[in-house]
Amino acid sequence: MTHSRRKFIQYSAVMGASAFASPLAGLAMPWQQRKLGIALVGLGGYATNQLAPALQQTQNIELRGIVTGTPSKIPVWVEKYKIQDKNIYNYENFDKIVDNKDIDVVYIVLPNSMHAEYTIRAAKAGKHVICEKPMAVSVKEGQAMIDACKKANRQLAIGYRLHYDPFHLEMMRLTREKVFGKVKLVEASDGFRAGDPNQWRLKHALSGGGPLMDVGIYAIQGARYTVGEEPIYVTAQEFPKTEPEKFKDVEESLAWQLYFPSGAIANSFSTYVTGVNRLYAAAEGGWYEVNNAYGYRGQQGRTSKGPMEITPINQQAAHMDGVAKAILENRPNNVPGEEGLRDMKVIEGIYEAISSGKKVKLDLLK
Repeated sequence: MTHSRRKFIQYSAVMGASAFASPLAGLAMPWQQRKLGIALVGLGGYATNQLAPALQQTQNIELRGIVTGTPSKIPVWVEKYKIQDKNIYNYENFDKIVDNKDIDVVYIVLPNSMHAEYTIRAAKAGKHVICEKPMAVSVKEGQAMIDACKKANRQLAIGYRLHYDPFHLEMMRLTREKVFGKVKLVEASDGFRAGDPNQWRLKHALSGGGPLMDVGIYAIQGARYTVGEEPIYVTAQEFPKTEPEKFKDVEESLAWQLYFPSGAIANSFSTYVTGVNRLYAAAEGGWYEVNNAYGYRGQQGRTSKGPMEITPINQQAAHMDGVAKAILENRPNNVPGEEGLRDMKVIEGIYEAISSGKKVKLDLLK
């Protein structure tokens, strides 16, 4: 079986039969009978440039509402996406969304420190929630979000789009099926040069930390699903700041090492001063990797046997469609709050390891 055929099958499983022509195409499955309505909470760059355009390509969910604290943005969204006045909210009247039957799901795309508050408020309003990563700024907040959604009998999904990306699904498959034997080493790193010194990401009160809380979490995710186990220890180091005034409130660069029960080790790096974007696995009998691993597009996959012949997809569309399909089918989604909470436990362990200089024990399974 070729990589391309394999990915067709995997993507079919993620997206559902309706994504492709089939003899059953004319028969509506229960989850195909209607589209869910979603409201984007926060209209920053990711919502504007990635999520809203992706929602024009989804089959199970559609853009119906917006929540913004910037009134000047409203006319642009109304004109471009035909948002009805009754589906437009600000942060003061957000709780009135409880009475809006057009909105089934809200996607929290706010600064990290606001994730918990708006997830909990959305759950109390009876809405399913997709929350952008990291799910919160602490394990305590993350658990409160999970508890609120369970109490409301609503799903909580985290914005882990790469769980629906065919390159990363292939990395998972190669590990799961031990195509090259057991994984021994993973290198997973993500970083970029942060420009504007006044952006919210560099303010600890809003972000909860530096590159680790922003893009480093992709490396944590990549290591966990590429090894195929949960880490049991972590060590970590923060690097000296080369631009101390710019990064006075958050770390500039850091590295960490995750240790797994099988003996595998993941070595990771995250930074705000240069570009790095890689996921690599060395196994007993070969290797496999994705370069530009965490980008929205432009992935390149290779193994020690040759290139991954994979057709890229719109990651955001696949992610939101996948979550919506799970809701419509009344089953758990692939990226639940518990998955986000495990990453928060690793992040707190990394910060503890930096401050103590010691190996820190992790327990992601309790």
